[in-house]
Amino acid sequence: MASSEITLEAVPSVADVSAEAWDACANPQVPSNRGRGLAPGLDGSAAGSCMETKASYNPFVSHAFFSALEASGSATVRTGWAARHLLAKIDGTVAGIVPCYLKSHSQGEYVFDRGWADAYERAGGRYYPKLQASVPFTPATGPRLLIRDGVNREQIALALASGLIALTGVSKASSAHVTFAPEAEWKLLAEHGFLQRTDQQFHWHNQGFAAFDDFLATLNSRHRKAIKRERRDAVAAGITVHWLTGSDITEDAWDAFFEFYMETGSRKWGRPYLTRAFYSLVGESMASDVLLVMARRNHRWIAGAINFIGSDTLFGRHWGAIEHHPFLHFEICYYQAIEFAIKHRLKVVEAGAQGEHKLARGYLPQTTYSAHYIADPGLRRAIADYLKRERAYVAEAGRELAEAAPFRKADEAP
Repeated sequence: MASSEITLEAVPSVADVSAEAWDACANPQVPSNRGRGLAPGLDGSAAGSCMETKASYNPFVSHAFFSALEASGSATVRTGWAARHLLAKIDGTVAGIVPCYLKSHSQGEYVFDRGWADAYERAGGRYYPKLQASVPFTPATGPRLLIRDGVNREQIALALASGLIALTGVSKASSAHVTFAPEAEWKLLAEHGFLQRTDQQFHWHNQGFAAFDDFLATLNSRHRKAIKRERRDAVAAGITVHWLTGSDITEDAWDAFFEFYMETGSRKWGRPYLTRAFYSLVGESMASDVLLVMARRNHRWIAGAINFIGSDTLFGRHWGAIEHHPFLHFEICYYQAIEFAIKHRLKVVEAGAQGEHKLARGYLPQTTYSAHYIADPGLRRAIADYLKRERAYVAEAGRELAEAAPFRKADEAP
């Protein structure tokens, strides 16, 4: 597509953009036919940055995922997520997108700015509404500046970054927050006045293992024995574990999983974010991108975890249970995810937000990135100073945690 005049507009629903146009920006070079899940990306193709064009499928930025969030009532005006998806068009064709929401609160984001809001409002400011460029309720790194192939990517990226700032003003928002972005986008946005923030997650990396025991062999003796014991004890009460994906995921399975989600989510968050309809919609449009790891005892489902399958990454999202057994959480969420990634030659398992307990299970610290445009100069200066200190802390914490990783030293006997 030749360079031409770029026009910007914000639309109030993902339904205002065709699936073809959205996915051409979100997952360029990935075939538009469904059934992606396990098929593409297992050929060793690598993920690319916002300035690269390597084929890499991220299920969370797909049209189907946003449609499920919005059509199910999970991310809507009523729940405080008013869509303002920013489009960059060339001659009427969508060339770039920023999935964006006008927010009336800071819930469901996993990058915490409530302290900023409180401080600003105590000083007489109005922090909400704010713009949130993210995938609702999903702390997984992925592109936020979605750009189709065949255009001047630098030009579109610049237009989208500038457009976010302009949309902040038009929306009378205090700020714009681009969360869980790739590092390349984080750096690009910093060049256009966005403040840089880092945090930390724990990811497992596949070193070409042929079996789970190959992974265990890389650990020191103490952690290797602990994991074996945890896996054995997790299923000691007659529990069996099952992988469901594609057509294996029935509405009965979704009913059971939603019960787990509500039970655990109500205790953790007070009010779970996702509706039952969300899961049915995902099941209709993205079943091949979903892995449910489900535990059964006495002929009924008792626990489960939902994962989404990218081209080279298994994204663990949330879990729940109606029976509580020692170490079952670790088995369902972490060890089964590793088993699946090894079997399907996936390079990474992202186990969701936070959780230093993941380190002992072979998940290593990984920096995550967010960028923040703050309209008020005084608030911007205060936050910039805070973020400078926070980045230093995150970097040092990451170094210390990496040194405490459970892997064998070079001179340690297996």
